[in-house]
Amino acid sequence: MAHAEDDQSKVWALAEKIGFCMLTTQSGGDLRSRPMSAYAERSDNAFYFLTDVASHKDEEIARYPAVCLAFADPKGQTYLSVSGTAEIQNDREKIRDLWATPAKAWWDNPDDPSIRILKVRPTSAEYWDSPGTVISYVKMAAAAVSNTRPDMGENVKVGM
Repeated sequence: MAHAEDDQSKVWALAEKIGFCMLTTQSGGDLRSRPMSAYAERSDNAFYFLTDVASHKDEEIARYPAVCLAFADPKGQTYLSVSGTAEIQNDREKIRDLWATPAKAWWDNPDDPSIRILKVRPTSAEYWDSPGTVISYVKMAAAAVSNTRPDMGENVKVGM
């Protein structure tokens, strides 16, 4: 049980550290991804995003609520994929709580009536955490010479 708790803590820590992700939704038979600024709140067991009522995400999520969040820190060789269920909310208090500098690029203030909350409750996650680019290259070179597989760090699947 402690190991699962540690893995979940790592998921939340990685999401907070990286901050931005690609949100993937389903649009009919196609998948669509777009960059979003994520607010990870472990105490709520949720990831929050500010979105616009006029975006197509609302319609896609209403029809297909299963989504994927893909976080990436290529310089640190750390990656996180979170699967979950999304819903759109019009919680004005939560919008004010989440209001931050990135939102100012899209709206004038948190009272803009077109702002909505996209809430994602995670069901599972998977992360890859390697020791960094230089060490990874050294390990790959050593493995190639010795004809073995390199130890590229952790790859963990986590139930959320």
